Amino acid sequence: MNRQTTLPDIAAQRSTQPAAPLDWVGMRGIALPLRLGEQPINAQVDAGVSLDDGQARGIHMSRLYLALADLQLEPLSPATLRRVLEDFLRSHQGLSHCAHLELRGDWLIPRPALISPLAGYKAYPLTLSARLDPAGFHLELGLRLDYSSTCPCSAALARQLIQQRFADDFADRPLDYDALHAWLGSTGIVATPHSQRSEAHIRVRLPSEANSLPFLALLDGAEAALGTAVQTAVKRADEQAFALANGQNLMFCEDAARRVHQALLAMPGINGFHIQVTHAESLHAHDAVASTSHCWC
Repeated sequence: MNRQTTLPDIAAQRSTQPAAPLDWVGMRGIALPLRLGEQPINAQVDAGVSLDDGQARGIHMSRLYLALADLQLEPLSPATLRRVLEDFLRSHQGLSHCAHLELRGDWLIPRPALISPLAGYKAYPLTLSARLDPAGFHLELGLRLDYSSTCPCSAALARQLIQQRFADDFADRPLDYDALHAWLGSTGIVATPHSQRSEAHIRVRLPSEANSLPFLALLDGAEAALGTAVQTAVKRADEQAFALANGQNLMFCEDAARRVHQALLAMPGINGFHIQVTHAESLHAHDAVASTSHCWC
């Protein structure tokens, strides 16, 4: 005789504890291969819903997990994210009114050298946060980019030392072009300003009707504003061009934050943003940090 067995569902039982709705219940760190445009992202995904029924014992986590499969069918877009969040709520009708989704991963894209025809891949850590609740659809993008920053104060101090060395070496000598040219190419530059690897963390809020994820426009605009994005494959001509860019883009962390701020103000399709820049000091054992925000409310 075949006996059909019903598996117990403890989560369906009512809680005996005092009623307490929960803001978020779900899973964190789900591994999922995704695409942004044509580029793959090895993503970690957080998925959850609110638990508005204070007597409910739990949610159906397997339903959230299975709904995430839709994210793999096509490149990431606001429409896909919204559809998955709607599936979250549909599968938790009567339990939840809010659905949450956050993606984290490295966006690996090719970037050209400054002068030579070389190119290489750079990894840009990104985040994508989406929420669907009674107030509507909410979407935020996060991106981190690396750049070089040369300290204006250090540059001024280095120039002063070069002036002093020039005065010492040419005080009793006529200013001969060939001698001065040779001096500049050898012992004349006795000091150089210090530069440091720096980071810009950018987070933008998109309008609910957004139909694309403007990661590339965000990246290009911020890197152009800073002027000294770190490079991949380089020849000596590229390295020299990078040295020139650093010399012409002296900046404190305050300058860098303001540059990116102005670039984002000019970018369409953004409802607000937050920027934090960090200059990992090569002079000090601590970092220099600046942040700025803007909201079109």
